[in-house]
Amino acid sequence: MDRQTFTKIGYIALQSNKHYLLFLFMVFAGAFFAIGQEGKIIPLTIKVDRDTIIAPLLPPTTVNDSIANDSIAADSVNKNPPLLLDKIKYKAKDYVKLSQKENKIYLYNEAEIYYQDTELKAGVIIMDYIKNEVYAGRMVDSLGNYTQLPYFKQGTNIVIPDSIRFNFDTQKALIWNSRTEQQAAAGALGSDAMKVYAEITKKENDSVYFLSEGKLTTSTDTINPDYYIRVRKAKFVPKKKVIAGFSNLYIADVPTPIAMPFAYFPLSQGRSAGILMPSFGNDPNTGYFLQDMGYYVPLGDYADVTLSGDFYTNGSYAFRTASIYTKRYKYRGNVNLRYENQVTSQKGFSDYSLSRNYNIQFSHSQDTKSSPNSRFSASVNLGSSEYYRNSLQQRNLPNTQNNTLSSSISYSKTFPAYPSVNMSVTATHSQLTSPTATESDTDNITMTLPTFQASVERIYPFVKRDGIKKGIIDNINFQYNVNAQNRLTTNDTDFLTAKMFDNARAGVSHSIPIATNFKVAKFFSVSVGGNYEDVWALETYNQRFDADTGSVVRDTISGFDRYNTYNFSASVGTTLYGTFNLGEDKKIQAIRHTLRPSLSYGYAPSFEQFYDEYLDEDGVEVQYSRFQGTLNGAPSLGKSNSLSFSLANTLEAKVRDKDSTKIEPKKISLLSNFNISTGYNFESDSLRLNPLSINGGTNILDNKMSINFSAGLDPYAIDNNGKRIDTWNVDNGGSLFRLTRANANVSYSISSEMFGKKDDKDRDEDEDEDPFDYVAQSGGRDDDLFGRADDFNSNPVRKDEKNSDIENPIFGTKIPWNFRLAYSANYSNTARQNEFSSHSLMFSGDIELAPRWSVGGSSGYDFKNQGFTLTQLRFQRDLKSFTMRFNWTPFGTYKRWYFFIGIDSSILKDLKWENRSQN
Repeated sequence: MDRQTFTKIGYIALQSNKHYLLFLFMVFAGAFFAIGQEGKIIPLTIKVDRDTIIAPLLPPTTVNDSIANDSIAADSVNKNPPLLLDKIKYKAKDYVKLSQKENKIYLYNEAEIYYQDTELKAGVIIMDYIKNEVYAGRMVDSLGNYTQLPYFKQGTNIVIPDSIRFNFDTQKALIWNSRTEQQAAAGALGSDAMKVYAEITKKENDSVYFLSEGKLTTSTDTINPDYYIRVRKAKFVPKKKVIAGFSNLYIADVPTPIAMPFAYFPLSQGRSAGILMPSFGNDPNTGYFLQDMGYYVPLGDYADVTLSGDFYTNGSYAFRTASIYTKRYKYRGNVNLRYENQVTSQKGFSDYSLSRNYNIQFSHSQDTKSSPNSRFSASVNLGSSEYYRNSLQQRNLPNTQNNTLSSSISYSKTFPAYPSVNMSVTATHSQLTSPTATESDTDNITMTLPTFQASVERIYPFVKRDGIKKGIIDNINFQYNVNAQNRLTTNDTDFLTAKMFDNARAGVSHSIPIATNFKVAKFFSVSVGGNYEDVWALETYNQRFDADTGSVVRDTISGFDRYNTYNFSASVGTTLYGTFNLGEDKKIQAIRHTLRPSLSYGYAPSFEQFYDEYLDEDGVEVQYSRFQGTLNGAPSLGKSNSLSFSLANTLEAKVRDKDSTKIEPKKISLLSNFNISTGYNFESDSLRLNPLSINGGTNILDNKMSINFSAGLDPYAIDNNGKRIDTWNVDNGGSLFRLTRANANVSYSISSEMFGKKDDKDRDEDEDEDPFDYVAQSGGRDDDLFGRADDFNSNPVRKDEKNSDIENPIFGTKIPWNFRLAYSANYSNTARQNEFSSHSLMFSGDIELAPRWSVGGSSGYDFKNQGFTLTQLRFQRDLKSFTMRFNWTPFGTYKRWYFFIGIDSSILKDLKWENRSQN
């Protein structure tokens, strides 16, 4: 039963202070008229017929807020159904007035009417219940300002006008100064939604509107948009399109010469096929060009494809294909294919050249919940080594500093039944892109096609599966592992041709490790084990000395061959703790030092049965193995009998928390790890002691700075030729250890947010987005230390809208900024060269000088080559609906600049102007 609101209407009689005079006047007037008409009544000869028009019943003295169709027909002859198909519900805050004379209902202040899927709210609503028509308008407050603008919603379409007339029967409407927002894509909000304004709008039906003097804009300012497209007449289909006549662009209410005789604006939600507008320009090397001209095609609900290309008047061109596919809770991935045909100069000139470069990217990830026992994943990035360095696209600039491309495609399967078996098939690729790696005689590409691995879970034969393992016998366990590979090396010239398989090598390795562990004296953990390995090869190599040529000849012997090895190992280790209490009244209350020493012993016999001999030119017997040069190599010729020692250290501290309300001290890490290791070879006739290896790392400054280091210390001296000799370095006039190598890596990131209150709401959106996804996907860094790959043809909507509705936002005293630093140094001194093989410092940062002004830059300095690395300066201005950007690389091989200004919204992103430098 619908809730009803009743309005009681009272009738007030006329009153007079002179009651007796009124009574006498009425009696006298009645008698006078009665006498005057006596004897003058003349009957008319008119046939009396029954009136077929039934007068409407008077409404009751109480008004109901729902007008329902009468279930009893007014005329038994008329069988037409009522035009109203549902009840009309209405209400108002101040009053609801019923006028029987005008057949209208007046609603005032917060008036609302509901009919089927139509909803109307306004300050004033007048409803004609005979014509089934309503009029809605604004209210004027005491200051003369208009309030409570009409809100008209039909289905999912919303219109906010100044006033509106609407007919419930015909569904037609006449709207004055309408405002509506159309989302161009599912989930599009704010500045990415199209706002449609019109002085007069005629609603023809549920899906067609006709506009007169309209404005189209994506500006967030709905009162005074900073730009709009003026249309004189247009046909508007909500959520689909706007077809307009003559249209031109206005900026700050000033008309611009950018105009079109007719225009089509797609407003369809979701994805739809369409043309991608290119950017154009000219360059002395390539001539006039069109970049990123293409077409977008959605492929069902889960995939799409983008076809684009570049065309240059000197004959150069490029093609690109990008496809993204995703299915929630199943999988997601993308495929990118790129090809560039670059022409330099013209045929017949000495500097003419033609290069063809390509790049293939493919990534696929699978949700673990969709298939727990099997998984397919891929991350492919391969192609021409010169692709990024020679690319004419600015977005590839950061990847010019990357010197390695790598790929991996794998499929894994698990058989969970006991004993469980894990199997995987993997194809890998590694490619060097340094300038020297593109020479035809350099094998800069290494691939495995494929690698097969399988392993059986650890089996404890002397204890039940759910039993408790105690002692040396119960802990005896073994496994089975197999690894089969087909590895090949090639170069850019032979890549993806039949020649790339000329150097292919295949092999299989089987291993069965057996181990057990137990405790000694409660504090020492002892592990004892051995490993058996069986290696298969599909071809071996026989060697002999050819006296005619005076060289060693290697003959390839095709066919299956194998060898087996085995070894024994044992280790003992413990954990020691030391705590230094400094006092609870101190800022640092205690320091805890953890030491984990370990002593290991390994033994392996000599496998000379797999070695043969030949006589060299001097008649000296030379030993060799036919397995030398195979995939897994040859077994060891000499016996191995060695002892190794390692010491792991961690250092922690308890400090008093800055928050006085917290009683417990805070634990921080002073040294995450500090490891020392060395070894001693009993079978060696000299140089038995291995160099001392040191490595460590820590995080400081509230984990904002990461420090990692390593070094090598050799106790033996070297001769004048840089060769190690069996003499202690201290006995040769040097120090106890000789520093042979060292490297250090430091990374640091800091921002202004660290010095203020953390606002999780402001960070939620940013944490889910990766602004450097394009660079990282192409094998580069996931930050901007190598520069930022701005894609001016795909201008994303800004995420920070908190000051978008303020003309001049208040900026406070704290200016937002961020800074990133990375330092790397590698020192080499194995033969007294005393040099840094690499030594560089990279840094980048951004700062917001004003609420809508931001500048940033990235650069670095190479201390070894004494020069700056790729340097990029960035300037950006937020112009509300527009964004202006300027990127400048002031010097170096990739010296260039780019300027861009365009609309933020993806709907009108083709309204832009772009310019770039010329060499």
